Amino acid sequence: MEKILLTISREYGSGGRKIGMALAAELGIPYYNDEIRTLTAQKSGLSEDFIAKSAENLPNTFLHNLNYSAYSSYDSISFYDIPVTDKLFLAQSEVIKELAAGGSCIIVGRCADFVLRDEPGLVKVFIWGETEDRVRYAVENYELSPEKAADRLKKIDKSRTNYYKYYTNRQWENINNFDLVINSSFTGIDGAVAIIKTMLETKGV
Repeated sequence: MEKILLTISREYGSGGRKIGMALAAELGIPYYNDEIRTLTAQKSGLSEDFIAKSAENLPNTFLHNLNYSAYSSYDSISFYDIPVTDKLFLAQSEVIKELAAGGSCIIVGRCADFVLRDEPGLVKVFIWGETEDRVRYAVENYELSPEKAADRLKKIDKSRTNYYKYYTNRQWENINNFDLVINSSFTGIDGAVAIIKTMLETKGV
């Protein structure tokens, strides 16, 4: 099998995590999600908890353009050059590129579709779902009440939208950013996995 780098962006409660894990198991390739946070913590020296919360506390900057080309590597950044959130994003981006360099894999979230945009073999997938289905998924999988699930859905989707916009200057839910957009309310987990596999097969993977 030729090298394939598959990124999954997903709305909260759409089952994107399960879809990625199931697909990785069927294809026999690595799946990366929370592992990226651990590796970024090791690279940056900051705690995983701080990294997890940083996406929810971005500076209130209307226009933001992080110039990646200005830095040869994360290690070349001095402590006072840029905000810590940008440092973390650069460290995380290096981790993602290192994982991708290791061979075929599936990476969930973290603007990976943007970070790896120039990599050959990149396939970008976005998973969404109907609100009521996502609330139900959160209740069943995260042990939340329907009210808390609905609130968390709005909060996390907004956080992901802002994070993506802040670091890519793109709209997170713009279908033009992706090769495949799947409504998991319609397909279910297994159906989404089957669709992605079929797409990969048509691409010769």
